[in-house]
Amino acid sequence: MPRVVTGKYRGTVLFAPKGDTTRPTTDKVKESLFSIIQQRVPGARVLDIFAGCGQIGIEAVSRGADSAVLVDKGGEQISVIKRNLEKIRAEEDDSFRIIRAPYDKALDMLGEEGRKFDLIYMDPPYKTAEEAAIRVTGKVAQYGLLEDDGMLMCEHASDIDFDVSKMSGFKAVRSCSYGLTVITFFCKE
Repeated sequence: MPRVVTGKYRGTVLFAPKGDTTRPTTDKVKESLFSIIQQRVPGARVLDIFAGCGQIGIEAVSRGADSAVLVDKGGEQISVIKRNLEKIRAEEDDSFRIIRAPYDKALDMLGEEGRKFDLIYMDPPYKTAEEAAIRVTGKVAQYGLLEDDGMLMCEHASDIDFDVSKMSGFKAVRSCSYGLTVITFFCKE
């Protein structure tokens, strides 16, 4: 079970969807991710795409981010995110917004609202990570969803091709490998 590593919700064990439709980010990978971006988190507006159980957005707010938008298309995933927000007593908190929609539709909606984010995290199914990252970066660039000094991160598998040169408008600045999991960090070109 995923848990909140540190901050105001520290130690909270989160619910995760049953079965193999989601793959929660391990605590080791999550701790490393937040160690890398820790200076960017306080006051940040976070977008968590393919949110699963919502743990990345919840961890970010726990560590001082102003808000997190949690996007997933699955009914079970959205139900689990709601249960997790109830568990941390944030279900009516302005810090969180849940969007149940396919990621491209959610990005269109956020773009039309004129939203901007400091941190965007995506954890798509590993088999389609490259394709999803290409589409996400295209939409983020189209709508200007990422602040100029913002960071976009993609979790993907080390044993499946992931060509960073295909992410239009973005350049890879770092890639960290944790066994079969890789997180690639992008900034605007």
